[in-house]
Amino acid sequence: QVYTIVNDETYYNDNLLNGWIEYPDMDVAKYTGSTTGTTRSNEICSRFTPITWQVDRKCHMVSASSMDKLCEEMKAQKADMSDDLHAHGARELVADQFAADNHQRLH
Repeated sequence: QVYTIVNDETYYNDNLLNGWIEYPDMDVAKYTGSTTGTTRSNEICSRFTPITWQVDRKCHMVSASSMDKLCEEMKAQKADMSDDLHAHGARELVADQFAADNHQRLH
């Protein structure tokens, strides 16, 4: 999910660590694809296949204090999540000849 971080407690969510938030206006698509990140490209694919993704195409708002709480919880995990506390690069777009044609709308 994609969030805009706002200074408004109306958008507080105390459970971002546990993943996906259900919104009544979700616009979800499911598709096959590769992993995100800068270590994969149109020349180097993931060895873990097939990979599927579910994406909420809408941007939602979340309060800044929600993100503070998420970071605090990530630091408290037994599994070291410190590498996930900063912004990461995004993968280049997949060339059309490699893209799957099985896009599905879920909501």
